[in-house]
Amino acid sequence: MAEDQAAAAENGEEEGGKKKSKLKLIIIIVVALLVLGGGGAAAYFLLLAEPNTEESAEKEAEVVEPVRGPAIYVKVRSMEGRPMFVVPLRSKEKTRAGRGHYMQAYVEAKTRNPEVEAALKLHMPVVVSRLNKMFSSQEFEILQTKEGRSELRQQAVDEVREVMMEKIGRPGVETVLFTNFVMQ
Repeated sequence: MAEDQAAAAENGEEEGGKKKSKLKLIIIIVVALLVLGGGGAAAYFLLLAEPNTEESAEKEAEVVEPVRGPAIYVKVRSMEGRPMFVVPLRSKEKTRAGRGHYMQAYVEAKTRNPEVEAALKLHMPVVVSRLNKMFSSQEFEILQTKEGRSELRQQAVDEVREVMMEKIGRPGVETVLFTNFVMQ
């Protein structure tokens, strides 16, 4: 009998051991399936879903970017329709003949809005007046440098934009170009 009890005890331990090992095996299989499933889901969302996000980002960018029309160039004309400004420049020195220095400039304003073009033409006397005043206040020696001419162009842009802000409530002009620029 003692042998039967000992044998039964060994069988019970073996059955208990088999049950524990089966439970461990099931847990390992479930964990492995979860890890593989999570990895597969991550790969799907990161690799396969990425082109869709790029397409949606492109669509959003298309919506955000305003449609730019063609460039419209408006000649800024001085009195009597002359396409140029001729103004005396301040200078520390006189020319050989004892006269002062002069600047001649052909100016064009660039916009992309036909309404701004019409407003610019309508308010041309104000624009010309402001630019004449600004050009006349320049110094010959400063305008001889590239930086001086760049600064003059930026001042002209600011003047035209200021007039447009006063008249139509928005700057409207992208830039001002000197299509001809002569100093003597």
